[in-house]
Amino acid sequence: MTKTLHIVGGGMAGSEAAWQAANMGVAVVIHEMRPKVKTFAHRTGDLAEMVCSNSFRSDDSEQNAVGLLHWEMRAANGLIMQTADRHRLPAGGALAVDRDPFAAAVTAALRDHPRVHIEYNEITALPEGGHWIFATGPLTSAGLGQAIAAETGSDALAFFDAIAPIVYFDSIDMSQAWMQSRYDKGETEAERTAYLNCPMDRDQYEAFIDALLVADKTQFHEGETAGYFDGCLPIEVMAERGRETLRFGPMKPVGLTNPHRPDEKPYAVVQLRRDNALGTLYNIVGFQTKMKYGAQTEVLRMIPGLENAQFARLGGIHRNTFLNSPTLLDNQMRLRSRPNIRFAGQITGVEGYVESSAMGLLAGRMAAAEILGQPLAPPPQDSAMGALIHHITGGAEAKTFQPMNVNFGLFRPVDGLKGGRRGRKDRYKAYTDRAKEAWKTWLEQSVLDATQTV
Repeated sequence: MTKTLHIVGGGMAGSEAAWQAANMGVAVVIHEMRPKVKTFAHRTGDLAEMVCSNSFRSDDSEQNAVGLLHWEMRAANGLIMQTADRHRLPAGGALAVDRDPFAAAVTAALRDHPRVHIEYNEITALPEGGHWIFATGPLTSAGLGQAIAAETGSDALAFFDAIAPIVYFDSIDMSQAWMQSRYDKGETEAERTAYLNCPMDRDQYEAFIDALLVADKTQFHEGETAGYFDGCLPIEVMAERGRETLRFGPMKPVGLTNPHRPDEKPYAVVQLRRDNALGTLYNIVGFQTKMKYGAQTEVLRMIPGLENAQFARLGGIHRNTFLNSPTLLDNQMRLRSRPNIRFAGQITGVEGYVESSAMGLLAGRMAAAEILGQPLAPPPQDSAMGALIHHITGGAEAKTFQPMNVNFGLFRPVDGLKGGRRGRKDRYKAYTDRAKEAWKTWLEQSVLDATQTV
């Protein structure tokens, strides 16, 4: 028991934590409640199932903090990035994957690992002894959520996360829509045509906004509040913030030319991104929604090209539980009141597949190093992972703590560089160059330490 690492939750974070710990020589047991205990968002019992977007966002490791996280995870032999690369789909400068084969491959890799055992059972209490990582994500079960709340002495914090609809490609009218990435971004023709675009003129856009504002929406239960994460706002909430909000957000028309009407600039554009390798499914980018199903079909079919759309999945909304990590976790991601327990993934207050996986990678390595008798220092703050873990375990203001994506605002400034928009390119490159050196040094030292211990 004392030499085994138990991981509760087989999502992105739990899967990555298991992979890292097992490869360091530690026996791992993954406890996954699905498919015995289901959630409204999951469809399968596979590990690392993607329930929202199929995108890991930007893959640019020189100018984007998310792309830098990709680079750091690849350098650390990350399972999630390895598998994503093998199942990637054209998505311009982003890393998008064929979600079902991706999850199946992650499951197979862990099932076949000689040091990993998967148990399909629900954990509803915090253990007194042993080494544990809780990576139960935004859909932590009610029983476990209550146990965590009882231990931490405070109510669980929550916001609402919305899921975007998925459309069957063969139901889209391509006489109105066209394929193009913004600014034709990408090195191959597939990348330059990775997005499907549906244009709107001003009248169509105004009518669409009107329909969004009056559509029937999911009602919250008594006592719940709608504290949305700004990076994943439902479209109708954006519309309520101003009629032009969507046109400057997911429906911005910049960098696109309609080949059907090349002399007319669209007033707004709805983009869809391929969701599977066959190209039979497309998800509507940035269109998370809490509209009721009937309202969704009516409103979304107002989009030119989607008048006869058939939906493989409609949007949904769920409660997303996370810890006030700055007050509850130490810099080893351990629960201060029970240091035999670590937390990883979205429940720690990071947002997104990539960030969740990265926190799983760190928790797995830290837990394994502790079991092997060679505690591992947190990664340097100048790395992307270091900036993120520093933020959630002490850098953020506890009173106003909210889930955070990785971004360059979490990085320490580089001396001598110009601020503002004009200096941004040089500044971002300096951040990523510095981060890569810091990360490589930390990885080399951690491998050396682990080798000496073994």
